[in-house]
Amino acid sequence: MQSGRILITGASGFIGGFIVEEALSQGMEVWAAVRRSSSTRYLQDKRIHLIELNLGSTDQMTEVLGNIQFDYVVHAAGLTKALKKSDFFDVNTEGTKHLVTALTDTQHAIKRFVFVSSLSVMGAIREEEPHTDIIDTDTPCPNTSYAESKLLAEHWLKEHCRLPFTILRPTGVYGPREKDYMIMADSIRRGIDVAVGYRRQDLTFIFVKDVVQAVFLSIKSEKSIGKAYFLSDGEVYSSRQFSDYIIQALGKRHVLRLTFPLWVLRTVCAVSDIWMRITGKLSTLNNDHYNMLKQRNWRCDITSAKRDLGFSPRWNLEKGVREMLQNTK
Repeated sequence: MQSGRILITGASGFIGGFIVEEALSQGMEVWAAVRRSSSTRYLQDKRIHLIELNLGSTDQMTEVLGNIQFDYVVHAAGLTKALKKSDFFDVNTEGTKHLVTALTDTQHAIKRFVFVSSLSVMGAIREEEPHTDIIDTDTPCPNTSYAESKLLAEHWLKEHCRLPFTILRPTGVYGPREKDYMIMADSIRRGIDVAVGYRRQDLTFIFVKDVVQAVFLSIKSEKSIGKAYFLSDGEVYSSRQFSDYIIQALGKRHVLRLTFPLWVLRTVCAVSDIWMRITGKLSTLNNDHYNMLKQRNWRCDITSAKRDLGFSPRWNLEKGVREMLQNTK
């Protein structure tokens, strides 16, 4: 159990919402940072203190945070989709800088700042077959604007942050209330399973509650200060296995399996990107996300997280998919 006052950015989001729930269960005083336009559907517990922060303004955050002493800050806010590439850098990179600067300016003694980054900062490396694990000492080569914006934030923390910080790099995070992976589940419900690309693809996943576990372990671990950790459930899967677990959990007997070449995905993403710009509505399928979707190797070594944090994944993909589908409304 962890005590103290905690600030969680991105609290209305998928991962942030589960961090809030765990902090409450541990008896912490929880402050949930949201935007004015954020949904508070999963932030109804009366113990939660809602606070509006503008990641684009250091002055606004300094003013709001100046009179509140936080023990811990978990920065889970960030854009995963955007209409313009510059939006990723404005929020994910500059927003992180502004938040840390504001926290530093308050001169409060924060015990730990946890930054939720992404395995995608590494880019498409170790793609030669047979695939091998991406390791801590590999050089990141981000191939999306999202990943580049997260990596730049990481670099800034390592060079300028005076707060004791820890960086977490989860692989594909799924669980109840997550929307992107539910697209596949919804397709399978309709009897169609779609895969893209004919080359072998090694996938890794992590259930959202295991990400939350790592967040609170890193808060307690002195060994984790100034370090970055990959997070997965420790297993490697094929896209077919993910589909099989969904089919099994849904009890589907007959599913049409279709596999398309990558150029089809490229075309769909390009068209979807144009449609996004016309309508102003975000989509999972877009030009920036294309490089993530086509990446063949998502293996990663979580030895450091196990050693330094005491991280021990509790959900494998079969168990996690079952819980995701049972608890998604």
